[in-house]
Amino acid sequence: MTKTYSLLIIDNDLKLQQMLADYFRIQRFKVQTHSDSNGAIELIKSINPDIVLLDFISLCHDGLALCREIRRCYQGKLMILTASNDDFDHISALEIGVDDYVVKPIKQRVLLARMHILLRINELQPDTPSDINILNDGKLTLHKNRKLCELSGQKICMTDKEFDLLWLLANSPGTFLSRDFLTKELRGIEYNGIDRTVDNKIVSLRRKLLCYPSISQEIITIRGKGYLFVPDRRSE
Repeated sequence: MTKTYSLLIIDNDLKLQQMLADYFRIQRFKVQTHSDSNGAIELIKSINPDIVLLDFISLCHDGLALCREIRRCYQGKLMILTASNDDFDHISALEIGVDDYVVKPIKQRVLLARMHILLRINELQPDTPSDINILNDGKLTLHKNRKLCELSGQKICMTDKEFDLLWLLANSPGTFLSRDFLTKELRGIEYNGIDRTVDNKIVSLRRKLLCYPSISQEIITIRGKGYLFVPDRRSE
């Protein structure tokens, strides 16, 4: 990597924390550390690192709640490094919006490689007015390459999966999109008639855009079927 990326390590294992910090500084990361869930959210907001490396199990009783809170205010890459190999924790973390889930112990070089992958995915590409990966609909602007949502020029924080869902809906205005289609596109699996992942992400999107009713109301629920995105006609 030629760019210097910022990394925040949050882990109460001080020996491991220091070892990782030393290693990633050698790899030209700008590293900061924190050892407690208290103040973690405020620190993330303050420094807005490219990657947060978090042990969510050892820090507090409800690590998933901590991840959920982080995702409400942070758009960067969130990687879990934990001793828990429980499938429920793993799946729940990914559904909340965690970008990668790594079980200890792991070799430092492997951890570095996984970070490189996340950062490569998130590499910014120059935007031009003709870029097909930019979508404008009234006050709403979506940058697909950057996973960036802007409303009246203000960045709206959301997970990659939430962005992907909004992109699919907004890119097909006035078109009904079934749960089968959305589940296949977002998760790569067939909809089983029970899974509520898509529905939950719709709820999360609406909650985040609650201050902007004109956008929230554009995602229409078709009961028992799926969703419809209605463009902002007031901009025409």
